[in-house]
Amino acid sequence: MTISLEGTVALVTGAGGGIGGATCAALREGGAHVIATDLPTTPQASRPEGVEWLDLDVTDEDNWTAAVAAVRQNHGSLDILVNNAGISVVEPIEGSTLASWRRVMAINVDGVYLGVRSCLPLLRDAGGRRKGGASIVNLSSNAGLIGAEFNVAYCTSKGAVRLMTKALAMEFSALNYKIRVNSVHPGGIETNMLGSIFQRFYELGFAPSAQAAYDASVAAHPIGRMGKPEEIAAGIRFLASDESSNMHGAELVMDGGYTAR
Repeated sequence: MTISLEGTVALVTGAGGGIGGATCAALREGGAHVIATDLPTTPQASRPEGVEWLDLDVTDEDNWTAAVAAVRQNHGSLDILVNNAGISVVEPIEGSTLASWRRVMAINVDGVYLGVRSCLPLLRDAGGRRKGGASIVNLSSNAGLIGAEFNVAYCTSKGAVRLMTKALAMEFSALNYKIRVNSVHPGGIETNMLGSIFQRFYELGFAPSAQAAYDASVAAHPIGRMGKPEEIAAGIRFLASDESSNMHGAELVMDGGYTAR
């Protein structure tokens, strides 16, 4: 199957991270013009090559307004929105702070809400011009399907993204908007964020070492390894394309069998 995104414009948040960068590359290889976004503090070495860059704090409404205005001025349309930006804070709820909770929710949930709401006019206009309509892909997690210890805020936020995706799909269909909305649910993926999670488990005394935490997680994935950012990006590219034109309000679980037990 050849997936073509020729003639489309895509915006990806959290593009400075492992999955975000791989997604930008996958969409670009499919023929899309990719607008990569992340915080202005993102190091140059972490910014994807061969794509357009926009500074964007996904929690800031004014940032989204400016980003959409730039897309409209420079391209006139937007076919694909990938809400990928996200963080994880590993901590037991006892001793956690409301500020930490709100930071996770602001990035992982508010960022998706603001992205969809801000980009909706452009996506709605573009939807009628594509066989499969415009496409929104929201990054949830297998932690949005099942619980995980010491990750209350993260699990809650990713569960919210899962249900937000389904509610948006129903709403857009009721309004006859040609916009498909789907979520992706990775398991453990070889990224810097994953490494920091295992380091945090060690620092809090939940594992004898970061490597031990990593090894235990690998053992919990029936496929026998962690996933790669490029594998998740391939799933996102599929959902962004007309090849997935019958997928709407769906969950694409890509977790190496973690939730299949």
